[in-house]
Amino acid sequence: MYRYVKSTLYIGILFLISIGISHQQEEDIPHNEVRNWALKFGVDLWEFGRQATKLGEIQRNYHGMNAAVNKKDGLVLVREMAAEVKNMMDFKMNAVMRLMESAEQAAVSSPRDPTTSPRYYSSHEINRFTDDGKLTPGTRELLLSMNRHFDNLPVNLSMSAVLFPPSVDDSDSQVSSGLQWSDHLDPLFVNNYESDPTLSWQYFGSTSGFLRRFPAISWPARGRDSRPDDPDVYDFRMSDWFVGGATCPKDLAILVDSTSFSSKKIRKLAVATTKSILDTLSTNDYVNVYRFAESVEETVQCFKDSLVQASPENVRSLKNSLYSIQSDSTANVSAAMATGFEILYKYNRTGKGAQCNQAIMLVTSNTEAPSSDLIKKYNWPHMPVRIFTYLIGGDKSSELQEMACVNKGFYARVTSMEDVKSKVFEYVKVLARPMVLYQHDHPIHWTAAYVGGESSRYGEERRGQLMTSVTAPILDRRNHTVKTANLLGIVGTDVPIDQVQKLVPPYKLGVNGYSFIVDNNGRVLYHPDLRPLPTTPNYENSLHPRYTSVDLSEVELAEFEGLSYIYNNNSLLFDLRRDMIEQKEGETNFAVKIHYDNMKRVTIRRHNYFYEPIVGTPFSLGLALPEGYGMLEVLAELELKHAILNVFDYLNGSNWKVHPDWVYCEYSSASDKQFSTPEERILHFLGRTRMPGWKWMSMRPKSPSSHHNQASKPDKDAHYCDKRLVQSLVMDAVVTGGFNKRDSNLMHREDNQK
Repeated sequence: MYRYVKSTLYIGILFLISIGISHQQEEDIPHNEVRNWALKFGVDLWEFGRQATKLGEIQRNYHGMNAAVNKKDGLVLVREMAAEVKNMMDFKMNAVMRLMESAEQAAVSSPRDPTTSPRYYSSHEINRFTDDGKLTPGTRELLLSMNRHFDNLPVNLSMSAVLFPPSVDDSDSQVSSGLQWSDHLDPLFVNNYESDPTLSWQYFGSTSGFLRRFPAISWPARGRDSRPDDPDVYDFRMSDWFVGGATCPKDLAILVDSTSFSSKKIRKLAVATTKSILDTLSTNDYVNVYRFAESVEETVQCFKDSLVQASPENVRSLKNSLYSIQSDSTANVSAAMATGFEILYKYNRTGKGAQCNQAIMLVTSNTEAPSSDLIKKYNWPHMPVRIFTYLIGGDKSSELQEMACVNKGFYARVTSMEDVKSKVFEYVKVLARPMVLYQHDHPIHWTAAYVGGESSRYGEERRGQLMTSVTAPILDRRNHTVKTANLLGIVGTDVPIDQVQKLVPPYKLGVNGYSFIVDNNGRVLYHPDLRPLPTTPNYENSLHPRYTSVDLSEVELAEFEGLSYIYNNNSLLFDLRRDMIEQKEGETNFAVKIHYDNMKRVTIRRHNYFYEPIVGTPFSLGLALPEGYGMLEVLAELELKHAILNVFDYLNGSNWKVHPDWVYCEYSSASDKQFSTPEERILHFLGRTRMPGWKWMSMRPKSPSSHHNQASKPDKDAHYCDKRLVQSLVMDAVVTGGFNKRDSNLMHREDNQK
């Protein structure tokens, strides 16, 4: 049948080509005749398609089974789905908050003995064997088992292991102390995972530089032999999940002294320092970079008189602009500081920017500080702007140090490339001080999406998957003789985007309907047109997340015809974006361009959009349903409890498939029971429906109202089954049952008799 359809289409295409050739050769062919040919050919194709798909018979069968057509209520639908997503995210946030409280308590109560070596498993020293199979001296053996849930890696679910970035080891007293008390997190790591088997990697990142990660793995992952060219574990303290969890959003004016660029070494250090500062920023932050000598100007000319959102695109432009800075002879640091104060004051006064922290970052090799009168004019007495000074090479500068300390900042002297990251990181700890001193709020931070780990989808096990992370700060609550403001680190967990998407069932959205999530910056967490790179070598080799930053307006392409349509549709799209950023509920309607066939073709479709905030998070959920048919759904289920037929008669053999990404049924602990195909899983659960005491469990467990009330541990057979979806699947199987067994000639005779 397939070959027949294919041949017919080829003949049709040749026929249309021949029409075009004939038209060139004989210009007098009547247009009406050509139109009639096309109409007849189209009718024939339609009739053949109707017979091949058995459209009429399928319609009659559904009518015979009392199927009904129902009109959707988009707002009710998006509210229900947003509530499901919120419930899942509450589980993750509660797990992080429990880790936060346990870590702070452990840091207070655990004894610190500087003479005792901490006991821990280092991922770098687990299961290292010589060629003859003996354990390498200085390493430890640990039982690891392959786990599909954790990136298909061998893991140990009873403990954590520690990863060290370059230049960090347990010989440092702060590292050793942190290793000792953070060991007490292991029982809670295990308990969190047992209570919520969907929980992904949990971790504690210490400000001293080590990363404790559960479950334990060896490193490098996947049993790769360590080679000199293997990348090191990324210094996570520069990642959004750490910096964003440690500080609130910030406005930065980075002032780079171009007179420092006469020396190649100083130029290299200055560029590296500025780039490291930019690496700590996320889309919640605003920034600009200025070069100064006698005059002051932006390094990116189109960012003139502004602070720009620190999106990956803008940060990349700022980094590239550093290489075009030319060396000068005289530096006017006072003019540069005045420019920095002016732009920060402008954004603070007008309500733009981050509206939280503001700071000037001075990168210079000169030891001279601006006049104190200038600082008093702009920053005293309330000191709304912190000043951080990075002296590149050269001698110490008491003037720069005093200016930074008096203005609630930090002074650092950078003399080598090894110094850069650690000295830049000091500003993160300083910006965290108010939160530590007041010790009231523990802000929850959600990162942008990034590609990390491996997908658990059928057929895509070796492909990267989109992830987000949720983190919280660990504050030092010890009673010191002199009050200090130490940030101990950040705890967090990763959340695969697949876990979010499966809570918005595609079958409820219908054909050509889709969902998406937008954060507080208008960036999409997921969207059908968000297509990140599929491979993740950087993440797999170094745990370095590369965050995606795609705006909603870049994936929802409003259609227009003429200037009035440009204004109308684009205005409606940006109204939708603004409402979702401001976490409003609403609906709208406009036309968008939709691509298909590997982006070879485009069609125009009008969508009804419905959106709802996910309360307690920076996200909003949106639904796009095609106008007209997209607002209708067929309700057709076969009640299995009272069915007199054997459903397995309709789901046998290998000539049927179910959607691999739809969640019909699943066990709470996906790692306990594995299925090689989605069809095998469906048959397994259909078999269970026949057993005494079967319950559908179509409602997912509800998150406790507080992280103090931990959810009960699910039993080994705990599951979720979407009753409506499964019974609709069985109805589809019954309605279409036997079609493939009939002779095609019989089908033609039946249709001719109608």
